[in-house]
Amino acid sequence: MIARLLPLLALLGPAPALANDYEVVSDRETFVELVDGRSLRLGVLGIDLKVTADGRIGGSASGWDVTGSWSWEDGFFCREMDWGGMAIDYNCQLVEVRGTQEMRFTVDQGAGETASFNLR
Repeated sequence: MIARLLPLLALLGPAPALANDYEVVSDRETFVELVDGRSLRLGVLGIDLKVTADGRIGGSASGWDVTGSWSWEDGFFCREMDWGGMAIDYNCQLVEVRGTQEMRFTVDQGAGETASFNLR
């Protein structure tokens, strides 16, 4: 089970945030504009997710289905998910974007680990 968890942990944050050219996404409308009709991908780990405007998350990670729900609360992307039968606890995350092709999530309202995804 731990081996199954490792790729999804990347979604939750494998690296500390660094100063760079990312811009904070502070409102739901901007977030939805960025992700609507697109996939969040982290190819090396086999993660391909869709986050829809109606509050759903779906896709796969390392061959296992991912489902979940999300909301926008006080400037943060808050989500809970299930990955192949394993619950991924509720967490609110800072969202940042670099251009229109890369999005970074930082857990614990920006205080924790990060994961960057390609927007396709």
